[in-house]
Amino acid sequence: MTIEYEWRGAFDNADLNALHADGFGYPIAQTDWRARLEGHSLGWVCAREAGVLIGFVNVVWDGGVHAFLLDTVVAQRLRGKGVGSALVATAAREARAAKCQWLHVDFEEHLRPFYFDACGFRETAAGLIAL
Repeated sequence: MTIEYEWRGAFDNADLNALHADGFGYPIAQTDWRARLEGHSLGWVCAREAGVLIGFVNVVWDGGVHAFLLDTVVAQRLRGKGVGSALVATAAREARAAKCQWLHVDFEEHLRPFYFDACGFRETAAGLIAL
């Protein structure tokens, strides 16, 4: 399995919507990812195997030193093979190159081992308001 990781990689909205549906287990949406990312992101990482989009992470930022991971997703058939941690490592490297000093992530409890053990995040105090 040869997987290529590309910062600000080209993608098709339909392919990214299909990956999100597969990865998050909901129906395929019609999100205009290109417009969303161009308007709010420092960058993103696309993972491809044989030209097929199999992983993605969005890196949003505050325009300064803080970057945030959103929408980390890997095709279900490739989970547990290091694709997600390689996506995050690429995102961290590129955020660092953009002079960001902090990379934040929020996640559901079942993803704790992935973010803390596989990706190297450390626990911090944070707050959240459900809107």
